[in-house]
Amino acid sequence: MYSLNDLTLTINEGQIFGLLGPNGAGKTTLISMLCGLVKPTSGSFTISDMAYANNATKIKKIIGVVPQEYALYPTLTARENLHYFGSMYGLKGQDLKDKVIETLDLLGLLKFADKRIETFSGGMKRRINLIAGILHNPKIIFLDEPTVGVDVQSKNAIIDYLKHLNQNGTTIIYTSHHLSEAEDFCSDIAILDQGKIYAQGTPSGLISSTQNAQNLEDVFISLTGKELRDDI
Repeated sequence: MYSLNDLTLTINEGQIFGLLGPNGAGKTTLISMLCGLVKPTSGSFTISDMAYANNATKIKKIIGVVPQEYALYPTLTARENLHYFGSMYGLKGQDLKDKVIETLDLLGLLKFADKRIETFSGGMKRRINLIAGILHNPKIIFLDEPTVGVDVQSKNAIIDYLKHLNQNGTTIIYTSHHLSEAEDFCSDIAILDQGKIYAQGTPSGLISSTQNAQNLEDVFISLTGKELRDDI
């Protein structure tokens, strides 16, 4: 995994911003720093006009994090999991109950609310994992591979719901290896490799500015090469 190297990045409010790169390029390191999970050894950043160094507690209240690994308790039901995570964000009482029911319904999981997570398919777990990170209505959501390993129906449900959140003002910062998905989903993209940003722009702008590129995958290969990036 590469450390970040002299990286400057601006993400505007209301964007669906894709952070793309090969394995080990620095994507997870960058998101971990922005979420407060890893402390930068140098440099600084602001979120919603607040410097993280002086406003970490305030910032953590306005962001949501949806990790690639399931952050769920398998022996608890979907409802129990969401009540637990919602309470961690300060939700309680009827507001929490209503929010859980609303989001389960929107993502097609209400009828499974009282089933244990260990009985769920991969796509169902992905949808619950998403709900757990957005119950508190964050202004900014960080998503690490939110559709990896799911069926087409679950992927569509997740992407449609994220678009719904974005249309209602939520900024989305997203990583994925599904380049065709990123091309359709993101309003702006940065391609990272070796801890540096190699290119940034709209998907269509990156494609049109790259010689012989027909899609975002062509741009990605042009910038990062064809060498295998196996990562242990």
